[in-house]
Amino acid sequence: MIDFLNRNIFQPHPELLVFLTLAVGFLFGKLRWKSIGLGSVTGCLVAGLLLGAQFKVSIDDTVKNIFFTLFLFALGYKVGPQFFRGLKKDGLPQVVNAVIVCVTGLLVCWGFAALLGYGPGLSAGLLGGALTQSAVIGVAQDAIGSLPGLSSGQSKSEGNLVAIGYAVTYPLGTILVAMLLANVLPRLYKRDLAAESAQLASELDAPGDDPDLAEGYYEIVLRAYRIDRPDLVGRTIEDFENQQRELGHRLYITRVRREGKILPHDQQMSLKHGDTIAVSALRGALVDFDPLTHIGPEADDLELLSYRTETLHVVVGQSKHVGESISDLRREPFMVGVYIDKVFRTGAEYPYRLSTKVERGDTLVLSGPKRLVDPAGREVGTPVPTSFATDMVWVGLGVFLGGCIGIPALTVAGVPISLSTSGGALIMGLVFGYLRAKHPTFGNVPPGAQWFMDTLGLCAFVAVVGINAGPSFTSGLSTAGWGLLVFGAIATLVPPVVGFLVGHYIQKIRFPILMGVLAGGQTTTAAIGAINEQSKSQIPTLGYTIPYAVSNVLLTIWGAVIVLLRH
Repeated sequence: MIDFLNRNIFQPHPELLVFLTLAVGFLFGKLRWKSIGLGSVTGCLVAGLLLGAQFKVSIDDTVKNIFFTLFLFALGYKVGPQFFRGLKKDGLPQVVNAVIVCVTGLLVCWGFAALLGYGPGLSAGLLGGALTQSAVIGVAQDAIGSLPGLSSGQSKSEGNLVAIGYAVTYPLGTILVAMLLANVLPRLYKRDLAAESAQLASELDAPGDDPDLAEGYYEIVLRAYRIDRPDLVGRTIEDFENQQRELGHRLYITRVRREGKILPHDQQMSLKHGDTIAVSALRGALVDFDPLTHIGPEADDLELLSYRTETLHVVVGQSKHVGESISDLRREPFMVGVYIDKVFRTGAEYPYRLSTKVERGDTLVLSGPKRLVDPAGREVGTPVPTSFATDMVWVGLGVFLGGCIGIPALTVAGVPISLSTSGGALIMGLVFGYLRAKHPTFGNVPPGAQWFMDTLGLCAFVAVVGINAGPSFTSGLSTAGWGLLVFGAIATLVPPVVGFLVGHYIQKIRFPILMGVLAGGQTTTAAIGAINEQSKSQIPTLGYTIPYAVSNVLLTIWGAVIVLLRH
C-alpha cells in the first residue's frame, strides 16, 4: 500500500482516481443517522477533497462539464412536468411559498457574504450548502469563469472556494432542515403530524386508507364452473357475456377446458356440455350471481384458474373520459376486471383518490387479464409499451439545443450575462421533460437512464471538482473560518421559517402539507424522508413535488446571481 501511494499511479491515469473517488464517495453517502444521511453527492465531494489533497492530480475541465451538463438536462427533464404544472392555478400557492423560500435564502446568503467579506467563490459555496442545492457548484464556477478582470489563477482559486464552502455548510444544513420540519416546528406548535396526516388522508379519500382501492387480487375473483345447463350449450362466449350484462352481471369467460385440453380463447367459440369455464368478475358481482342457475356446479381446476396478468401504461386521450373521476371510470363496462394500480400526472406518480378526475395526458397503470386490459387501454387513450431503451436522439438534441441557447450573452456593466451551456441544458430539459409528459409516446428516457445522468452525472462532477480543489482545501478552509459554519447554519434556518410563517398564517396551508412544501422549497430530500417518517404517511409528499421542481430551478440560477452580486 505504501509503495502504491509513493508511485501515485493516478498522475498518468487520472481517470482511475475519479472512479476511486466515486466508490469512496458512495460509501460515505451510505452513512446514516436515523433518516438523515450524508448523501452520495456530499460523500463524493468529501472523498474528492481528501483524495485530491493526497494525490494532487488535476482533471481536465471538459470531463466535469460533460457530466454537469448531463445532470442539469436530466434534472430539468425530471422536474419539468411538475414545474409547468405548478404554474397552473391549483399549484400557485405552493409555487408562491417556494419562491418566498428561495428569494429569502438568496438575500440572507448575500447579506452574510457581504458582512463577512466573502468573494464570489465562498459566497456561492455558502448559498449552495446552506440551501442544500448541489447544482450551485457548477453554475457558480461557470459564472466565475466568465467574470472580467480575473486571471486564470484567480478564477481557479475562486472556483475551488465554491466547493470548499459547500462542503463545510451542506451537511449541517441538511440535518438542520430535517430536524426543523420533522420535529421542532410540530412540537413548537403542538401538532401531531401522524394524527393530522391520517385525518387529511381520510378527508382526501386517499388510496392507502380506502379498502375499495386495495390491491387487485382482493377485488378480482376467478372461479371455475362445469357446464351442465342445457340452455347454455351451443351458445357462444360473447352471447353468454351479453346476456349476463343485460341481467346486471358483469361476468367474463377467460378460458375454456374441453376434453382435458385448455382451448385458445375465442369470443365466437360455442360452449358444450361438460366444458369447464373460468369466469372472471368483481367479487360483488359473483356474490349476487347463482352459478347453478346459469352455468352449473363449481369446479377446482388449478391450471385453468392460473393465468398471466398484464400491466399496461395508458395515456388518457379520449375526450369522453377526460374529466371523469376514478370512481366513475372504474364503473365503466370496459373496466370490469381491469384495475388502476397507479396514476402518473405530468411525469410524477400522483397519489390519487376516488374523487380524483383524470386529465388529458395522465398516465394510468392498468392491470388485469390481457384480454381485458388491452381493449380497456384503447378505450381510455393510447397504450404506451414499456421500454428500457433511451431515446438518445431526444437526449442529444435536447442537450445540444440547450447549450446553443445558453451561449449568447448580454453585457451589463462589462459583465457578460448568459445562461451558459449548462443553464441552457437545464431550461431545455424542463421543456423536453414537459413535452414528454404531455406526449409520452416519444422521447423515452427510462428511470435507469435518468438515474445515470442525474445521480451519477452530479456525483462524477463533484468528484472531479473535489479532486481539483483538494490541494487548496486546507488553506481555503482557514480563509473561511468558523464564521462560514455558523452563518451557514443561520442561512439554512431562516428561509423555511419565513416560508412557514407565510404558509401557516397567510396561506393557511394544512400543517402536514406545509411541511412537505417547505422541504421541497429547500430541495432537501432528507427532510421529506424525516417528515414522512414522523407522519407515518406519504401525505406530506403531496406538498413536496411542485416546490421541489420550482426551487431546483431557482436555486440553480441563484448560483450565478450571487456570483454577480459579490463580484
